[in-house]
Amino acid sequence: MRCPFCGFAEDKVVDSREVAMGDCIRRRRECLDCHRRFTSYERIETVPYRVEKKDGRREKFDRDKLMNGLLKACEKRPVSTSALQAIAEEVESLLQNSPDREITTRDIGNLVMERLGELDQVAYVRFASVYRQFGDISEFLEEVRHLLEPRKKGAG
Repeated sequence: MRCPFCGFAEDKVVDSREVAMGDCIRRRRECLDCHRRFTSYERIETVPYRVEKKDGRREKFDRDKLMNGLLKACEKRPVSTSALQAIAEEVESLLQNSPDREITTRDIGNLVMERLGELDQVAYVRFASVYRQFGDISEFLEEVRHLLEPRKKGAG
């Protein structure tokens, strides 16, 4: 932070307090060169994370929507809520590390299917049936065959 009076680049914070509803912090600073005081305000960055849909539309990322999909896929299955929360956190981490704060539904779906495949194969098939929007039973059976292939290789 440069001093608005002399332009010196170093200061010390002499007082900090929340402003309004806690969405901003007011800081009183003192320049280490000219010793004059000035005030700065810090706001939390509120640029939303976005998801690019299959049709090209973009919408705000909704963790609750992701969790609801995971919970439906795992309904009456022996998968803990904490395991599902870990998947949601991994998706959020991808978003946070993305330079443009966006992720495609394809990336989310592939990550979720990979993690569900490790946790519970029934939940994987349930999620895949909604995510991939199978057109007929043959596409569904092909996905199940794909799921069973690693087992056949490991058994032989």
